[in-house]
Amino acid sequence: MTDTTAPVPGSLGVKDLVEYMAKALVDIPEEVAVNEISGEQTSVISLKVSKSDLGKIIGKQGRTARAMRTILTAASTKIRKRSHLDILE
Repeated sequence: MTDTTAPVPGSLGVKDLVEYMAKALVDIPEEVAVNEISGEQTSVISLKVSKSDLGKIIGKQGRTARAMRTILTAASTKIRKRSHLDILE
């Protein structure tokens, strides 16, 4: 039996990618909310998590957030679009 909760590589949009990464990091995945404002060449991804999980998303000295932004940039390059990740309180 295969695991249907794992995403199929190449089938995710950048919004789905951010949501997948965030839900894997937090304790309360039900409170993860991701919104995308998409323009012609740029997308702004807004990530909102519960207050208690905010530290897990940001990480020590912002390392986790920086890593998420790096992955997002790499995925955006593949679709020839720029993406910016905003982490909301």
